[in-house]
Amino acid sequence: MKVILKQDVKGLGKSGEMHEVSDGYARNFLLPRGLAVEANATNINEMNVKKEAEKMRKDKELAKAKELAERLKDITVVIKAKAGENGKLFGSITSKEIADRLKSDFKIDIDKRKIHLPDALKSLGTTELDVKLYPEVSAKLKVRIEQE
Repeated sequence: MKVILKQDVKGLGKSGEMHEVSDGYARNFLLPRGLAVEANATNINEMNVKKEAEKMRKDKELAKAKELAERLKDITVVIKAKAGENGKLFGSITSKEIADRLKSDFKIDIDKRKIHLPDALKSLGTTELDVKLYPEVSAKLKVRIEQE
């Protein structure tokens, strides 16, 4: 019997996939527990519509991420901080401060976890950071730290 999974089933497959299973497994386990539905024409069509909608949503998110990457390429975030004579900061600049400055100065809302900061910034000058916007899309962001 062909079934369409409504939830992930260990050892069988993920939600939204169609599988051929034995009649007893389908009637006695999958269907009563609501883990799957029988693969008739209506359910197959519904599955295809959901997959198409998901694909369109992902394409839209990817296009949005690429557009944001283009915007970030031209932006330099300027942060003023107190520093000693040798250019070392009293404290450090974190990804949260960079994300807050992006939001306040450029109206760009990026999660601080998406800003890849190997170590906290502890000296004056310009640094180029990676920002992971989407699985295949990342951008370079320039951060300039100036004396307060």
